[in-house]
Amino acid sequence: MAAAPVGDDQFGEDPTINELQTRIAAMLGKEAALWLPSGTMANQVALLALTHPGDDVIVSRESHAVWHETGGGAANAGVQFTEIGCGGRFTVDEFVDAVKPRDHMLYPPTTLVQVENTHNRAGGIVVDQTEATRICVAARERQITSFLDGARLWNAAAATGRTVAELAAPFDVVSVALSKGLGAPAGTLLAGPREVIRNSVRHRRRLGGAMRQIGILGAAGLYALDHHLERLVDDHANAQQIGSRLRTSSRIHLASGRIDTNIVIFSLAEEGPDAAAVVARARAKGVLVVAFGRRTVRAVTHLDVTREQCEHAADVLLEVID
Repeated sequence: MAAAPVGDDQFGEDPTINELQTRIAAMLGKEAALWLPSGTMANQVALLALTHPGDDVIVSRESHAVWHETGGGAANAGVQFTEIGCGGRFTVDEFVDAVKPRDHMLYPPTTLVQVENTHNRAGGIVVDQTEATRICVAARERQITSFLDGARLWNAAAATGRTVAELAAPFDVVSVALSKGLGAPAGTLLAGPREVIRNSVRHRRRLGGAMRQIGILGAAGLYALDHHLERLVDDHANAQQIGSRLRTSSRIHLASGRIDTNIVIFSLAEEGPDAAAVVARARAKGVLVVAFGRRTVRAVTHLDVTREQCEHAADVLLEVID
């Protein structure tokens, strides 16, 4: 990072960022890509570039767009969301049923469908690619743009053996984060048609995401692409190990039947402690997890924790819950 050649990215003159954007666009099979400091900003810029105020955006239930962006979709783009499906997934039939026509005198027009892969609050589940393709085809037939919130698309690729280009192919626009499983300190790339990315530069500026010698952070992203893709399966194995241990407690119920990637979400039985108590007790023993609800907890594995540490974390969680 310290040795990265840099320039003023607001003028497109940072060579490291330009290299990263070109590389990500090629990896995703898109015309162009744009660096943004965070995944939330990338998602907000996508809404600004792809919708108009008053539009309807169809998303999966408990999607990041609705639950984890502090109402940004309404505050910034002026859109409303329609949540459909369950467990982080929805079918093409559910999508078609939820679409609101553009020419209706009462309804807000559906102009965007957003798929989150992997799905955070559903436990890092991988979306079925065949269904995703069918959804995008149905959207295109109705002149609805498709957007893939692929913050953890690298994990989906590692879990399925597909390339990120294959997973992104059906979608018009896609985002991928470098600061999740790949371990970079910051950075999400928005990729899609050149015209969309050109418009996104202006929206990025409006939201305060235009920066100067940002190649310092871009270098971390390039390093992550070179060194951290193949090791994602280690995180998945560690998460599965945590999940298998937690399943031994009658007070714990895992959100998904199987753990696809690096996220373990579990609910707590009423006779046990609530999520806030579990988080506090685990923190006191050196294990960091987060409350996702009154009786729901999330744990995430990553490159900074070893297999032994994950096994220890599972033991601590069992201790403080049981």
